[in-house]
Amino acid sequence: MLARYWLLSALTLLLVHTGFSQSLDRYTIIPRPAKLEPRAGQFILSRTTTLLIPPGQADLKAVADTFARQLNRATGVSLTVRLSNRMAVPGNIIQFIPARDTALGTEGYRIDITDKLVTVEALRASGFFYGIQTLRQLLPPAALAPTRQLPDSGLTNLAIPACRIEDRPRYVYRGLHLDVSRHFFSVSFIKQYIDLMALHKINTFHWHLTDDQGWRIEIKKYPKLTQVGANRRETLVGHYDEYDPQVFDGKPYGGFYTQDEVRDVVRYAAARFVTVVPEIEMPGHALAALSAYPELACAPGPYSAATKWGVFDEVFCPTEKTFSFLQDVLTEVIGLFPSKYIHIGGDECPKVSWKNSAFCQQLMKREKLKNENELQSYFIRRIDKFVTSKGRRIIGWDEILEGGLSPNATVMSWRGVKGGIEAARQQHDVVMTPGGFCYFDHYQGDPAQEPTAFGGNLPLSQVYSYNPTPTELSPAEAKHILGVQGNVWTEYIPDADQLQYMIWPRAAALAEVAWSPLEGKNYDDFSRRIPSLFARLSSVKVNYARTVYDAVPVSRATADGRVAVSLKPDKRLANVTDIRYTIDGSIPSAESPVLKDSVLLAQTATVRTAAFAGRTPLSQLAKVQKEFLVSKATGKPYTLQYPATTGRPDKNLSLTDGNTVGMGGYEVAGIVSFAGDFGLTVDLGQSQPVQGVRVGFLKYTAKNICLPRQIEVSVSDDGQTYRPATTVKTNAQENGKRTIVRLPVDFAQTSARYVRIVARSIGTVPADMRNPGKPAQLGVDEVEIR
Repeated sequence: MLARYWLLSALTLLLVHTGFSQSLDRYTIIPRPAKLEPRAGQFILSRTTTLLIPPGQADLKAVADTFARQLNRATGVSLTVRLSNRMAVPGNIIQFIPARDTALGTEGYRIDITDKLVTVEALRASGFFYGIQTLRQLLPPAALAPTRQLPDSGLTNLAIPACRIEDRPRYVYRGLHLDVSRHFFSVSFIKQYIDLMALHKINTFHWHLTDDQGWRIEIKKYPKLTQVGANRRETLVGHYDEYDPQVFDGKPYGGFYTQDEVRDVVRYAAARFVTVVPEIEMPGHALAALSAYPELACAPGPYSAATKWGVFDEVFCPTEKTFSFLQDVLTEVIGLFPSKYIHIGGDECPKVSWKNSAFCQQLMKREKLKNENELQSYFIRRIDKFVTSKGRRIIGWDEILEGGLSPNATVMSWRGVKGGIEAARQQHDVVMTPGGFCYFDHYQGDPAQEPTAFGGNLPLSQVYSYNPTPTELSPAEAKHILGVQGNVWTEYIPDADQLQYMIWPRAAALAEVAWSPLEGKNYDDFSRRIPSLFARLSSVKVNYARTVYDAVPVSRATADGRVAVSLKPDKRLANVTDIRYTIDGSIPSAESPVLKDSVLLAQTATVRTAAFAGRTPLSQLAKVQKEFLVSKATGKPYTLQYPATTGRPDKNLSLTDGNTVGMGGYEVAGIVSFAGDFGLTVDLGQSQPVQGVRVGFLKYTAKNICLPRQIEVSVSDDGQTYRPATTVKTNAQENGKRTIVRLPVDFAQTSARYVRIVARSIGTVPADMRNPGKPAQLGVDEVEIR
């Protein structure tokens, strides 16, 4: 289950400060300002507070009016917005003053806060807007709520701590992406997405509108793009390799944005100083478009929007008809989006259809192109020339480097940082968005404890650690690094609740990477501000991951055959006072014992853990759980009869350590695999009664890991002479959902010191599975002896 919204009151208890010290705990702004000088005292917002703006500043008045409306909606306080003049104004004042110098740049601001006066200074309306976002974060979280939460008696708590701030962004491009092709999201959700971006000073919304699984934007000249291309007949269930054969939900899926809705979103974003960059994928990821207009492909079709994820061979054919189509589409798109950049994709374009196309091969000869990579470059250059003629610039994923970079292109470096470095050295602008730091569709904690995600592992601390400017670049080259972007691909994100869970708080970490000075970054300080971030998100009714609070149990087998469970040595937040646990599978509470060092298990148990601040729960209580197995084999040494594979080796006698594997994404953590048969001999230390074994086998037939066809058990007193205990046939033909199958093998009780288990591989993958005829492997989890 995903984390749900916290009760705001529970979080508020954790955030209340006693007294008005100059402690930094009063200042929990994200992203962290470049300079902040704490002061004693506070400014109290009230019904007598006035917002003063200079005359002739229409953009600034719009910003101030929006702030006043937001505050009124959340608190009931109606701030008066007045033009500055010489007349005295009753009550305290928030005044907006145009800066007299250019040091702040177009997005920077200064704030000076005393008990009677708040002064916000900036060069442009964007700077005033970001100053207001800082003020909003300095207010109590309830002041951000979409509806009123405070009674009149609570209005005295609308305090802004006194300080002086001078702030400006590190990068001009601070982006957040959203894929709406794989799963569609409503206009109201998109607006909330933009609101949260703006609150954290993220200024670019990259709207991924087309892909193989659905075309999501109305194009008047080509109505079938949304009549046909926006719809797929069904959607893959579970992870890509979770089922063999793959399972589909049988439900039609669709949705698109009308041009009026697009204009509405663009206006809404512009009012919050967010630029919307549209992405129209080409030449690959085109199945949805080809389903509507198959004549744009190299082969006649028919085509349909993809029902599963991945990369498909069917791409746009570089014919004049295709270029006319794309120019028509881009003409309408450019008319809807005033952004400098138009994103044209350019990634993951297989060349199979081009290789097999007589037209493409003739085109390559005519244009003197050496290979299909240069044909893709030819394609991108033609689009670049057209977009440039419209007064815009193209931006594309780093594959557009292949075959030669188009003259006016800006590159998004996603396959690591190499593409960004190469483009910058060619004097092209770059937005850094490498998967290892910026892909929020990746797991953010232990995959076994998280909702289904694409794969990988991107914890909050790793996002925060990123420096978008590669150290390999010279100062002149580094100027081409425009900024950084977080990407959210939605193959495994079906709804808004899970999308928010995947984004927050990681987007906040990236916001600080993008805005705050490099020398001021400090993860411990960022962690100090996370409880306030969570309170603000709760106030605006946004879901978020509390994974940073997860206390994942780990284990080691002891010499006396028990399992010692402790906590993974992760760095948790400072406000965690206790980790509480249960060993009976029940959900931890404030009454549960505190796990201080380790707990010894003498029998198999499911351990649950949760983080607390005193008696207040911080982590999701029902989330973290792990089973540990205890048997006569626990902690006992063994020898392998056949070597494990190098890809999934045996580490530190992991087959008898009591620890069970975890699954998530494409991989299974902790499994030991064998290219053929599996054989293991356990030394129990002394002869003792035994009457059965149980072995956990991984069934993952999409990856050619099958169940064994037979298990043989034999026993010995001296380790030399073995006597058969039993042989059982097992079902190696079983496919279906990926899982651990714990196969029990019972036999008549006997006495033995050594127990040998041999599992026979089926040899090759059976005919009704994903990859028939491929070599089959065995995957082993934990061995138990009774």
